[in-house]
Amino acid sequence: MDPQIIIARRVARELRPGNLVNLGIGIPTLVANYVPEGLKVFFQSENGLIGTGSIPEQGMAHPFLTDAGGKSISALPGAAIFDSAMSFGLIRGGHVDVTVLGGLQVDARGRLANWMIPGKMVPGMGGAMDLVTGAKRVIVAMQHAAKGKSKIVAVCNLPLTSARAVDLVVTDMGVISFPGGRATLQETAPGIRVAEVLAVTEAELDVPDNVPEMQL
Repeated sequence: MDPQIIIARRVARELRPGNLVNLGIGIPTLVANYVPEGLKVFFQSENGLIGTGSIPEQGMAHPFLTDAGGKSISALPGAAIFDSAMSFGLIRGGHVDVTVLGGLQVDARGRLANWMIPGKMVPGMGGAMDLVTGAKRVIVAMQHAAKGKSKIVAVCNLPLTSARAVDLVVTDMGVISFPGGRATLQETAPGIRVAEVLAVTEAELDVPDNVPEMQL
């Protein structure tokens, strides 16, 4: 299974009925495609839309319906469109139940760095700072390593998105939580052994006696 699909499917299992969920750009946008059947959640795009659906099929995209990164999205019946001031009022007011963001690094204490790529021009962190600070639950969806380097690091050497620790990290190799401020391996991806996760993780991970495999 494609690593990005593994991540998106596992994140989708964290959603609960009635949740207002913000999906960041990249891998997080795929989560909308894997919501369990019968589960009703409300996806928010920070540029001003509640009620987004799955990524539209080729040829079905509407030019005026995009996510915060400019990618095409769909709107379900009953969707609401509003300005960015209202959107960020929802985010900063603590009304978003879950935010799912991509990441460049997450450190051993759960702090996220996800907006400045060294050597590349970037416009800024966008809404990530507000989302990590304001959402009730923060999930990072990212690949475990990039170009052979772990993205689960001892200490972030990129600018932090927020001082707040995230709640969960879902990668193509496992699920990591941060009880008591310590990175803890909660699950492994299908076919991945604990030793393999540890071998490609820079941060020290607490490993319980029993680490189950992800259910997708």
